[in-house]
Amino acid sequence: MATAKRLQPASPESPNRWTIEELAAHTGLSVRNIRSHQARGLLAPPEVRMRVGYYGPAHVSQLQLIRELQDQGFNLNGIKRLLDDSHGAAEHLLRVKQAAAAQAPESPAEILSAVELGRRFRLGEAEGRELLARAIELGFLLPVGGDTYELANPALLEVGDEAVRSGIPLRAAMDVIEDIGRHVDSVSRSFVKLFLREVWKPFAKADMPAERWPEIEDAVERLRPAAAKAVIGLFHDRMSSEIDGALDEITRRLSEQKR
Repeated sequence: MATAKRLQPASPESPNRWTIEELAAHTGLSVRNIRSHQARGLLAPPEVRMRVGYYGPAHVSQLQLIRELQDQGFNLNGIKRLLDDSHGAAEHLLRVKQAAAAQAPESPAEILSAVELGRRFRLGEAEGRELLARAIELGFLLPVGGDTYELANPALLEVGDEAVRSGIPLRAAMDVIEDIGRHVDSVSRSFVKLFLREVWKPFAKADMPAERWPEIEDAVERLRPAAAKAVIGLFHDRMSSEIDGALDEITRRLSEQKR
């Protein structure tokens, strides 16, 4: 009986041609998960023909959206509220989050062993172990198995190289980088607060009109590069001023010593 039911033809115009087992195989989800999503109202009901439910591409898209939202940190209750929004808030918000998380094209991961790192930065065994542990704690290095580590940000390796070449102890350079990280966190929060106050809150207050979602996505995409330009521009100006001030002070002290 079950086989006969599955062979009932779909109407020529219907895209729904998969049983729930076939949908599970197509999406990589279990039948149990699909039924759970349906029970929660997250997934549209199947098209029923001869008492058998059939699914199609629209159901696959819904399940993919649910999975992507879960990957972005949304729980199922939150996803349900987003999916219930008549303006498609779930898909729009997912695109906004993806725009916010977009990175520049990734270069190949750089993997180094503890021995290579110690040799590169001219560290003794005891100091190398101590600084390695600290680099992991700060998130500069990510353990990938055995005694090897991936650089979380390759630019930091260049900073370390320059510090050693300039005669600056690696420990001191790490102190400065950690301090810079705290300032960067503060700057990032300032720009995000600016976006929330000036862009998101007025949009939300207007009940998130569908036609304005592209505007929000564009604002998020432009936020990080604009913030980076502002930070780099200000940094160059302030760094030049600090260097000039330090050299002027050195010059003054040297001139006083010669009197």
